[in-house]
Amino acid sequence: MFNAIAKPFGILLMWLYDVFQNYGVAVILFAVIVKIILLPFQMKAKRGMLKTQRIQPLVKELEKKHGANKQIYQRELAKLYREESVSPTGGCLWTLIPFPILIALYQAIRYPLTTMMGVPAALISKAEGAVGAIAAKLSELGFVSKLGAAYEQIDQAQFITKHFDDFRGLSDKLQKIDYNFLGLNLGVQPSFKVWALADYAAKTEISVTQAFFLFLIPVISAAFSLLSALYTQKRNPAQASATGAAASSGGMMLVMVPLMSLWFGFMMPAALSVYWAIGTVLGFVQELWLNAHYKKILDAEDEIKNARRREREDELSRKAAETERLRSENATEVNRNTSKKKQDAADRAERERKQAEYDRRQKNEPSPQENPARVGERKFARGRAYDPTRFEDGDAADEPERYLLTEDSGGEPARDGETSETGD
Repeated sequence: MFNAIAKPFGILLMWLYDVFQNYGVAVILFAVIVKIILLPFQMKAKRGMLKTQRIQPLVKELEKKHGANKQIYQRELAKLYREESVSPTGGCLWTLIPFPILIALYQAIRYPLTTMMGVPAALISKAEGAVGAIAAKLSELGFVSKLGAAYEQIDQAQFITKHFDDFRGLSDKLQKIDYNFLGLNLGVQPSFKVWALADYAAKTEISVTQAFFLFLIPVISAAFSLLSALYTQKRNPAQASATGAAASSGGMMLVMVPLMSLWFGFMMPAALSVYWAIGTVLGFVQELWLNAHYKKILDAEDEIKNARRREREDELSRKAAETERLRSENATEVNRNTSKKKQDAADRAERERKQAEYDRRQKNEPSPQENPARVGERKFARGRAYDPTRFEDGDAADEPERYLLTEDSGGEPARDGETSETGD
């Protein structure tokens, strides 16, 4: 995957070298173009980081208020993030995206033959039984790498440039690359042994002055890394005021990043050290610009939010004063709760009631709200005081015999102890 990503960057680096005919200038412009390519990702990450920093006081207030109840705290924290349009992992995500690109860039500089020039890997293969034509010619001319297997292609590219006529015709992809820049050979690896620079210069066939300036490149890169880390820590109030484990972790990162820059600078050829140093300087300048740029934008956004918050507070105060006035005049009314949750519950209960009523009618069952004395198409009513359950241990079938209606009584029931005159 990284080879596929590295290929276009290698072509770009080779094109810059062909245009300017200076490897150092090509590497510097290459670092600038890479920063421009990665700028949208860095801007996303920086914006998310600054917005997260700005709401830290509100997060602290939530911790004090709901620290004992983690469930409520997490709910309120998620609500705060949602209201402020902040993603707690957004900054980290945009920061991680450039890493595959950086690895691909490292390969573009590390493999000038296969990545920059596009020479087939089979031509420089040294596998037994499948030695490539360029690898065979290098062995024939007595080539021995001084940079080790990791950066052997940089050494091979310099050797081929010095003996280009011997390699002519082996591949139409081969080109001359001059690694000299401001009197420094960017194809050699800087040495951290200041006390032995003379021996190092003799070994690498450079002057002591060149060896000393090559030594300064990783040191300058580490110094800029430290300066950038200090500035970032100062701009982050939460990190600057951290104590305990957080402060210890922040201090460790403050030291580790420059040390890694220094270590990589002495472990890689000077070309990669120059790229690393230029990238560090450009990153520091980018940090200054992004902080100033987003400070104006976020300040304007905060001003709008504060104005809206003040409007809401004024509206609530006005409503509270109006409520107090109506209460003093005894003119308040009970306000039905119209929250969506309760409205949905009320609508659901009403639907269930209607469904139950429909089911009862389908089964010809009397509704509990209807008068049992008026059920159906009865010719006569049973009376307003009729109670179908008043006979607890009697037979309801005897009830009509006690309240017989006569034809001559005009619908009046017979009283106890009287017989009805209904004919025979």
